[in-house]
Amino acid sequence: MKKNRIYTFLLAGALPFLLVSCFAAKDYEQPEIIKDENFRTDSLPQDSITMADVSWKDLFTDAVLQQHIDEGLQNNIDIRVALQQIIAAEAYLKQGKAGYFPSLSGNASLTHQEVSSNSQFGGLNSSLDQYELSANLSWEADIWGKIRSNKRAYEAGYLQSVAAHQAVKTALVSNIASTYYQLLSLDEKKKVTEITIENREKSLETNKALKDAGNITEVGVKQTEAQLYTAKAILIDINNQIRLLENTMSILLGKEATAIARTDLENQEIETELKTGVPAQLLKNRPDLMAAEYSLRNAFELTNVARANFYPSLTLNATGGLQALSFDSLFDTNSLFANIIGGLTQPIFNKRQIRTQYEVAQSQQEQARLQFRQAFLIASKEVSDALYNYESSTDKIEVKQKEFEAYDLATQYSEELLNNGLANYLEVLTARENALNSRLDLISAKYSQLNSMVNLYEALGGGWK
Repeated sequence: MKKNRIYTFLLAGALPFLLVSCFAAKDYEQPEIIKDENFRTDSLPQDSITMADVSWKDLFTDAVLQQHIDEGLQNNIDIRVALQQIIAAEAYLKQGKAGYFPSLSGNASLTHQEVSSNSQFGGLNSSLDQYELSANLSWEADIWGKIRSNKRAYEAGYLQSVAAHQAVKTALVSNIASTYYQLLSLDEKKKVTEITIENREKSLETNKALKDAGNITEVGVKQTEAQLYTAKAILIDINNQIRLLENTMSILLGKEATAIARTDLENQEIETELKTGVPAQLLKNRPDLMAAEYSLRNAFELTNVARANFYPSLTLNATGGLQALSFDSLFDTNSLFANIIGGLTQPIFNKRQIRTQYEVAQSQQEQARLQFRQAFLIASKEVSDALYNYESSTDKIEVKQKEFEAYDLATQYSEELLNNGLANYLEVLTARENALNSRLDLISAKYSQLNSMVNLYEALGGGWK
């Protein structure tokens, strides 16, 4: 018995048409979104150096803060979720790379058929059994670049997940540093308020003595007592804010709420030179911008895939194996069979599905382009805002320092005059309140300066390197 081999080729007249264009896919080009003259950094020099290239370990010199950042990078939940997203994207990337390879499947089957007695062959066999052991191979030629575009889309998706992980790291480093500095400022405010309470308790005793001596009235004593309670209320609020911030910091570090170790505000200095670099560097330093562009590249390549669906696809299918009517003869050489089919499929009418997919892909690509543009505009705004805030807080520290010194001297002079019966107690109360508020504002200005530096570092894309 001769082997049955069937070779079917449905390619007649198709190759000349296929050779018209080897690739329907377009190549990605980065959109023009950067205009240096609109990048608002005013008097600060722009060069090829940017503080974003500085490691967070070199920027933040406080050893305790460094330990917190390192702990956060190891344990933060958002960081760990982002790592899992990278793993998922990597799996899709491997799938995209395998798109050029043929698919192979195996089949083992037993077919039992009960034949009708009234049928053509019913009188010969009442039933038929067929055993089959086969393998099927299928392969599609990437004539229009559809498989290549799919692979590139998966690559862009993977790189987007990596950039998203870097963006989470940047935000986490910034949030930990900002929260840490805020805790230090609250510690300083707490210290000032506690000293104020102690001084006002002493002043209350002094005013009671002055009242007994007839130098002031009961009103003056009650006003001083009220100021004491005001300071105690401020202390309660500060302690509450400290606890809440410690809880927030604990979440950033990926652990249960607990006390946070820290140093002092006065020891905090950032020695890194303030340099913003050139606007184009945002695209290679800011992870969120990189992620936005990879999203655009992904949408661009998927548009190529949707466009390629309009063109005919060339496929090759091969099936071979063993086939017999009885299991005993299944592994006989006469049971071998093979089929090879080459096919060219051109979509004609498919309920507008291909056209719809293409139009949706174009729309999604334009959305990704606009989102990329928006991300860059936001990035340039954040850089400008951080610069202005840093300059403003630096100037404000100098002014607030002078203001506090003036109020502090006014308080000392008015208290001396009151003790000698030469001043009105209302002047003393006003001077004390102004001195406390000015000192607290001075601490806030110092925190604002440090926080502005942190914000600038994040805005330029620092923290993930």
